[in-house]
Amino acid sequence: MKYFLSLLIVFLFSFSAYGEDVESRIKGLEDTLRSQQEFIDKLKTQKVEAGKGAADSASSSQGNGKGNLRLIDISLDALFAGGASTEDDETLQNLQGGGHDPRKRGFTVQNVELSLSGAIDPYLTGESHIIYFLDPLTGETRVELEETFLTTRTLPYGLQLEAGQFFTEFGRVNPRHPHAWHWQDQPVINTRFFGPDGMRGPGLRLGWLLPVSWFAELHFGVQNANGETMASFLANEEFFNERPIGKRPFVNRSAKGLEDMVYLLRADNSINISDDVTAKLGLSVLYGPNATGNDGETSIYGADLVVKWRPADNVRGWPFLIWETEVMKRNYKATAYFNDSDPANVIALLEETLVDKGFYTQLLYGFKPGWATGIRYEYATGKGESVGGRDRDPFRDERRRISPLITWKPTEFSRLRAQYNFDRADHLSDKEAHSVWLGVELMYGAHAAHSF
Repeated sequence: MKYFLSLLIVFLFSFSAYGEDVESRIKGLEDTLRSQQEFIDKLKTQKVEAGKGAADSASSSQGNGKGNLRLIDISLDALFAGGASTEDDETLQNLQGGGHDPRKRGFTVQNVELSLSGAIDPYLTGESHIIYFLDPLTGETRVELEETFLTTRTLPYGLQLEAGQFFTEFGRVNPRHPHAWHWQDQPVINTRFFGPDGMRGPGLRLGWLLPVSWFAELHFGVQNANGETMASFLANEEFFNERPIGKRPFVNRSAKGLEDMVYLLRADNSINISDDVTAKLGLSVLYGPNATGNDGETSIYGADLVVKWRPADNVRGWPFLIWETEVMKRNYKATAYFNDSDPANVIALLEETLVDKGFYTQLLYGFKPGWATGIRYEYATGKGESVGGRDRDPFRDERRRISPLITWKPTEFSRLRAQYNFDRADHLSDKEAHSVWLGVELMYGAHAAHSF
């Protein structure tokens, strides 16, 4: 009996000590998990206090838990092209009207983009995109501030505010950077309405995520109407010297009030048709003054649709099928113009609304990992005469283009493309043109995700 009591006392003592050890280990694990969660929270908020150095931030984060950590994504994406055309380099500047299109026999540096994005503080994120390219005719180096803007993160009621210099959210192609295009050149109708570099400028954009069962968002934007990237609006004299709308004279018009801004209204709706198929429909409207005189005004309307099929059992995203189409119309009210300062060249133009419209539709099929092939068809036309005749105006004549494409993407950081363009345009001397473009893309660093 004494032996049994002794064993029981030893057992109870050992169990008590073991229990204390288990509790101690559990407490240690809880402390470790808590520390890791605090670190993850810092990564999520990416909060930075002004005046804190990197060493100070690291030290305080390990010490009192009040440290700060700043993360920023930095990437560089480069697009190069080489090819040939039945048209000479001078004609290609209009035939390939996009500023980042392949536009020269031989080689083209289409776009080299340095991108920076990340959290400013718990309330704001920021993005900046600086681009570099070579003028295809002169070889001159061009550097541009493409975008730099902030976006709010914590506004209530599904609201989001964007402010700074940014692409106008009209349609599918205009808000995208060139490296996000499936084809190597921008559609003809985009070039006509938004100029060689796309429509962008300083301003504000307010987004509202609607409280409905599907994804639905409204955008309201206001931006300056002047500058070379506001082709259909106030633009500037340099732009009109190169690409006057309807070949009309440029009339300088300064902003005097809110009526001299450009306004955007856009609606996005996305639904899942099935587990494998998703569709997104967008409607856009732009309105603002133009550069033909005090009563000149422009309105642009657009509708865009994208349908994506990707089976649940895909391999790295393949196979897939993407159908994308966009339709646009522009009403460009040009005011009357009279100039008799040169008696030998009196200019008298009546008020007229120039109407331009067009569309593109494209189908891209990813048939095996890394490989995709597609075809795009485009059409653009107009009503109302350009000075000298619409059929001689490369940015208002009747045009058709067919572009088959094949793409190989070995990894997420590189892409090779081969594209053929068959153009039929009234302004061409032979009415037809044939071009072949080979493209290379490389990207390194961390880049923000692209939109749907």
